[in-house]
Amino acid sequence: MTRGVVLSVVGNRPQYIKAAVVSRAVRSVAREVLLDTGQHYDHALAGAFYAELDLPRADIELGVGSGSHAAQTAAMLTGVADAIAELRPSVVLVYGDTNSTLAGALAAAKLNVPVAHVEAGLRSYDRRMPEEVNRVLTDHLASLLFCPTDTAVANLGREGIVEGVVQTGDVMFDLAISSLTPDHQRATLDRFGLEQGRYVLATVHRSATTDDPTALRAVLEALGESGEAVVFPAHPRTAASIARFGLDGAVASTVRLVAPVGYVESLALTRNARVVATDSGGLQKEAYFFAVPCVTLRDTSEWVETVTSGWNVLAGTDRAAVAAALRDPPRGGDHPGFYGSGDAGDRIAAALDVWLECTDAGEAGGVDGVETADKRAKDGPS
Repeated sequence: MTRGVVLSVVGNRPQYIKAAVVSRAVRSVAREVLLDTGQHYDHALAGAFYAELDLPRADIELGVGSGSHAAQTAAMLTGVADAIAELRPSVVLVYGDTNSTLAGALAAAKLNVPVAHVEAGLRSYDRRMPEEVNRVLTDHLASLLFCPTDTAVANLGREGIVEGVVQTGDVMFDLAISSLTPDHQRATLDRFGLEQGRYVLATVHRSATTDDPTALRAVLEALGESGEAVVFPAHPRTAASIARFGLDGAVASTVRLVAPVGYVESLALTRNARVVATDSGGLQKEAYFFAVPCVTLRDTSEWVETVTSGWNVLAGTDRAAVAAALRDPPRGGDHPGFYGSGDAGDRIAAALDVWLECTDAGEAGGVDGVETADKRAKDGPS
């Protein structure tokens, strides 16, 4: 039996990845309407991911594109609010920590529609990062909070958020372990002319680095000092910043700037690298999935388990620190499974099913239903 309308809001690559897992499960218990804000509008960042991940095409496309945080969020807020007014969904489902996340949550809250947040409870405790502001505000607006780890649950508890919290495991782990085959790995290494364990995978996209020519130069020079092949799928923002700041000379001959890669190719490059250097939250985690050392080009991380377990080091954007970490990357001993057992999507769908059942029954707030959802989430959907 399906019930209710779930309005799912996505807008960038990590959200497409998460939605590819969750949508399949949610559509077994509810009518899902997928809204794409268009935060990532380049085909290599958006369109190709829909095809590769077999994600249903968006029912609503806002086409917001780039802009300042204020302008982007405002345009999304208006578009999502219009969709809510038309569809009257039972719940608005948002993912992660982007402007799309916050816009979806704000629009729903203003119109008294419950918010469900996938990847709730993450904290870097660095309010200079727009993503941290987005996650905190979204969590405090949400009625259902799907946490990927026990740490995330504890973070919410310290902020007084205890109702509607469900530990589901990590949806990106679901997809990663089911998507990458030996054939994918061989094909990707052949395409880039790489040898397993003999290259660095690097990504940089956060504005704190790409908008700071000193920081960006330091990272590029540190990658060149590694003395080995570096494959660097360059976000359009990063490529534009290198050109704008005249940093082409800081890109060593061993550093290969390539176009953004697809999801499976990204997994294959991560799985077979000697070390990953990134400012991406998702890539830190994917490196951990495959027990590949990670050097994070930030001073904080929302995925603290990867750091405390010894598989990830926070090197910031200091050239010497990054170069040293690449020469001698972190390699933890035991590799505990922090991110679940590969069924997070089903657990989220089970919790939503109970929430919608409570809503249909007219139970105020659905608090009892969330407690039931937590049990059913652990058992999996019936």
